[in-house]
Amino acid sequence: MPRIAGIDLNINKRTDIALTKVYGIGRKNVEVIIKKAGVPAEKRVRDLSEEEVGKLQKAVESMRVEGDLREEVHNNIVRLKQVGSYRGSRHAHNLPSRGQRTKSNARTKRGKRMTIGAIKKEMAEKMGLNKPAVPAGEVKK
Repeated sequence: MPRIAGIDLNINKRTDIALTKVYGIGRKNVEVIIKKAGVPAEKRVRDLSEEEVGKLQKAVESMRVEGDLREEVHNNIVRLKQVGSYRGSRHAHNLPSRGQRTKSNARTKRGKRMTIGAIKKEMAEKMGLNKPAVPAGEVKK
């Protein structure tokens, strides 16, 4: 199984599709890498020779991918938080940072729905959120 940038490529896929599994390589970058390496895009990964895999590795090394790219993105987010920018505060509160609405959407970023607000006393007692009120004249133990 060919390994490029620390990622095992799926041997049953086409070369151009398999390369997109590497973080930082999308469909546009694949075109550039394949031209640079001189490998046919429609060739399956299992049919690649050792020489072609080496050419692909060399082409990918010239780009910032995987760990380096993840670290750069993380550092950018940390910098935004330290500077105190609006985008940084949105990242800190785990909310969308690019202007999306959050009243009805943003479930991926915000997580599962949680009801916040008034709950009737009877419902709160059923849920076990508070103890039932002590009738007047009785003493708490």
